[in-house]
Amino acid sequence: MTMSSTADSVTVLTHMYRAEAEYLAAGGPDEASFDLLAPYFAPDVELHQADALPYGGTWRGHEGMARFFRTMGQVWESFDMATPEFLATGETAVVLTQVRARARATGRELSFPILQTITVKGGQITEVRPFYWDTRAIAEACAARPRR
Repeated sequence: MTMSSTADSVTVLTHMYRAEAEYLAAGGPDEASFDLLAPYFAPDVELHQADALPYGGTWRGHEGMARFFRTMGQVWESFDMATPEFLATGETAVVLTQVRARARATGRELSFPILQTITVKGGQITEVRPFYWDTRAIAEACAARPRR
């Protein structure tokens, strides 16, 4: 591992998180263009979300990432990520982020950590694997309950 690959991954991720905040501030899916985020993701990027989540599964490529962000926008009314803490860096970075979110279907608010392993190669993100402490709590907060 060279110092430049460590610095490069932190730089790429720092810029991507800023672009993501700009994307969300602009209204997210259907309001902002995925073009804000595309330069940070490799064309063959893979995002692996826990299957228990409303946006679970594997999302591939720029088209998959654009669909993922649209789906997130449908699930969450807000999804604010605090300043990420880089626990390890290099080609594979480990990032801890505290999230405050409000579910669109229920209005419930949650605060939870996400730990992500993110692979950066050639100046672009090639793989993301987020880990949630309690996927059930997130899924339940997002599930609209039938009216009685």
